Amino acid sequence: MLNFFTNRSTNASAESFNAKVKAFRATSRGVRDVKFFLFRLSKIYA
Repeated sequence: MLNFFTNRSTNASAESFNAKVKAFRATSRGVRDVKFFLFRLSKIYA
């Protein structure tokens, strides 16, 4: 919160990315391989 008053910047981009990851995780129910899940996540949002 102090960063906004100092630099006039927010964490909106980080919050947006977290929302995208959460939505992707919700659609990927049943994926057991964590390595594959992270691979798909990096290919979509990287």
